[in-house]
Amino acid sequence: MFVYPLEFCPKRFCPVDNIVSSSFLAPGPDPGVTLDSALSMQNHISKVTQTCFYHIRRLKQVRKLLGPDIAAKFVVSLVFSRLDYCNAILAGLPRSTIAPFQRVQNAAARLVARLGPYDHVSATLKDRHWLPIEQRIVLKLCVLMHHVHIGLAPSYLRECVTASADVTSRPRLRSTSSQRYERPRTRLKFGDCSFSSAGPRAWNSLPSSLQELTDSKTFKRKLKTFLFQQACN
Repeated sequence: MFVYPLEFCPKRFCPVDNIVSSSFLAPGPDPGVTLDSALSMQNHISKVTQTCFYHIRRLKQVRKLLGPDIAAKFVVSLVFSRLDYCNAILAGLPRSTIAPFQRVQNAAARLVARLGPYDHVSATLKDRHWLPIEQRIVLKLCVLMHHVHIGLAPSYLRECVTASADVTSRPRLRSTSSQRYERPRTRLKFGDCSFSSAGPRAWNSLPSSLQELTDSKTFKRKLKTFLFQQACN
């Protein structure tokens, strides 16, 4: 079954406490994401992983004819574009679930650097400035939250989150005058995977110097550097 991805679906399709309700699984136009009834995302990850490894095998056949920079461009176009597509819906999933995506990225890095199957890829990822899978998911969430924060996001995304400064049901705290957003309480683990929870969680982890930026290009550049430094530490 194909449904709207969490990062683009209307609020009525991504309730926090009713995340497994039938309304969330309402059919929609094919967005390229496959959801199973348990919302484990394993079917989607398996399908994307299979496609990515197919392209990696095809690139191996011509790798000796390509320079490292050209090979990297092919990898970004054919492999990473698929790993990054709608990857915000993977927020909150266990590492073991998204591990196949990391194996794909590692295999792609070995292809570009012409490494053996058991060679470490950390140096290649660092040289190419390629974020690991977990950080790529956080990057997407933070970019969406940035658009919400500066008022460029669609209304259905803005309605999913609440700024701490807009909460009037409690005394004003230091956080209410900052750039932070509220994380709703959830009864189910699936609720932590929704944008209304995962988005503020990722955004609140950023330093205020990033949250205060209003230029999207500058924000994306500095955010990637920040996440890359986190991944390397």
